Amino acid sequence: MKLKTKLWVVVIGGLVVVVVLLVGLKAGQIVTMVRAGESMQMPPESVSAAKVEKAEWVESRPGIATLVADRGVTLAAELPGKVNEIAFEAGASVKKGQVLVRLDVSTEQAQLDSARAEAALAQLNLERARTLKRNESSAQSDLDTAEARAKQARAAVAGLEANIAKKTLRAPFDGRISIRQVELGQVVSPGTPIASLQSVTPVHADFWLPQQALMELTRGQRARLTVDAYPDAHWDGELTVVNPEVDPATRSVRVRATFPNADGRLRPGMFGNVDLFAKQAQSRLVIPATAVIFAPYGDSVFSIEEKKDEKTGQSAQVARQKFVRLGDRRGDFVAVLSGLDAGETVVSRGAFKLRNGMTVAVSDARTPDAELAPKPIDQ
Repeated sequence: MKLKTKLWVVVIGGLVVVVVLLVGLKAGQIVTMVRAGESMQMPPESVSAAKVEKAEWVESRPGIATLVADRGVTLAAELPGKVNEIAFEAGASVKKGQVLVRLDVSTEQAQLDSARAEAALAQLNLERARTLKRNESSAQSDLDTAEARAKQARAAVAGLEANIAKKTLRAPFDGRISIRQVELGQVVSPGTPIASLQSVTPVHADFWLPQQALMELTRGQRARLTVDAYPDAHWDGELTVVNPEVDPATRSVRVRATFPNADGRLRPGMFGNVDLFAKQAQSRLVIPATAVIFAPYGDSVFSIEEKKDEKTGQSAQVARQKFVRLGDRRGDFVAVLSGLDAGETVVSRGAFKLRNGMTVAVSDARTPDAELAPKPIDQ
């Protein structure tokens, strides 16, 4: 029994020694790794940088607009009749007074001939009655009756002439006419639409702005219009109308800008984007929009600062996160209302991979320049 006990003591002692040696070895490795980590420095992140610059910007308010013709009408028949002539081509430009459609007027023309004959006879009877009255051969009542009949006859002629004129449809103004909605020989009734006529130059853009913009709106403000149909083109015009009332449902005011449209590319009913510019330019701090980190709790940028390492004595560039308040955006740039100072350097690309206090290395290789009016190049 004593031999077995000694044996167990020896085995347990050996195991304790082995465990102590392993723990000591591992502790030495951990201490070495900690010391290496303390002395090791992460390599700086490669980023692009840009200066915070001061620029003169003209403030603008964007709006989503619907294009409206300067004058537009749906031409329709005033009187019933059969279409005898269509004198226009669909989609063509027409001039004021140009004949567009003629309806059958044979019945009215026959009635007009009869009415003119009756009017001529009534006029002769009136002249005869005047002669007899001057000779005191007739009573005053005979002259009054003749004058009344002459007036009635002339009124009948004028009424028939007006009806015949109404059956000849003419363009009320210069414009472009739509696809016709009637055919030759078709019998139309009063109110039957014939075609739509739109005056396409100038063209109006109607859009809505919040009521806070009312104090800034004045007639004559410069406006710019772009449409998806012509992405490389824009039209310059001016603000012409500000509605006198505000919509109580949306608290927005309807405004209208007018644009020249000599080439007729803008069509009524088109969708467009309008920028309404303030009359005076204001000084703003601007940075590339790619420098901004947008977040629900606030927008921020990383400013690059020089920091001296206390251990090595060497200077390094460090990224410091700063929260900013943004203004208008123009092309690749955005205005900064607060949070930065002119002349500061900010990270323009690569900010998404940074943390506050990280060292950075500025490299502008293969970085495209920010532009106020960027034009993407299709590859």
